[in-house]
Amino acid sequence: MTNLAGVFPILPTIFTATGDVDLPGTRNVLEYILAAGAAGVVFPGLASEYDMLSVDERFEITACLGEWIGGRAPFVVGASHPDANIAARLATAGAEAGAVASMILTPHEHAGDTEAMARYFNAIHTASGIPIMLQNAPAPMGVGLAVAQVAALARAVEGIRYVKEETQPSGHRITALAAEAGTSVDAVFGGAGARYVIDELQRGATGTMPACEVTEVHVEMLARHARGDIDGARDLFERTLPLLSMQAVFRWRLTKAVLLRRGLIGSDHVRAPGPALDAWDQRELDALLARIADLLPLDATPADRARMSP
Repeated sequence: MTNLAGVFPILPTIFTATGDVDLPGTRNVLEYILAAGAAGVVFPGLASEYDMLSVDERFEITACLGEWIGGRAPFVVGASHPDANIAARLATAGAEAGAVASMILTPHEHAGDTEAMARYFNAIHTASGIPIMLQNAPAPMGVGLAVAQVAALARAVEGIRYVKEETQPSGHRITALAAEAGTSVDAVFGGAGARYVIDELQRGATGTMPACEVTEVHVEMLARHARGDIDGARDLFERTLPLLSMQAVFRWRLTKAVLLRRGLIGSDHVRAPGPALDAWDQRELDALLARIADLLPLDATPADRARMSP
């Protein structure tokens, strides 16, 4: 089983201006993520607008990712679906594409019923044969299980080996989960756009699963933390926090607005509902990016530099 650690960005689904899946654009963002030094990649997650994709679209993109990644980095497939049979098919498709784990949200249908929740996850693991990362997101996305419930599920379901903890306060919960779950969980990741990443790392998180628009900064942040340069990691965190705060409001729209400015995608179309950036927001985003231009140059992404290197 692969030991998961480091930065695992969520790959967004890129759409054309008319709303169709843009496979070349999605692949271009994947190549940027890998060139930026990410430890692995996740698709689809909440930041991928997974609930706006048909099951067939998810199968298609998952198969493409298996070909595109080609074993260069660990791939975690998002298999969240309220129907356990469909979730099992999605996880199995991921396994066939080379995924090392499936990330699955807690289903609302089984909230408050630990035994039913365990049966749901057991069925998926049995069908796919790959470990499960339990995504403990708060309502309305997930159920927001208590730490004791997460630990109980990990003990009851052998296939649950990882947790992505996004219910707040995530730092407190990561500390408590280490004590309560023990060896039932191999690794805990933070999420929530990496807005609490330093606290999570200090408390023992093995990595983070943020949106992808500042992947190279998150990679360097975790590298500094790993070598004991905590102040250096905090410096990067503090410099990017205004952008992450804006991302908390506009979510996938902010991610795609940055990717568009970096020349990585041709359209910032989104399917998911939510507030759109108006002209004032666009100017504010330009100002925020200008202040971190040394960290995130808009004229040369890591993918560009990789292609230009001899």
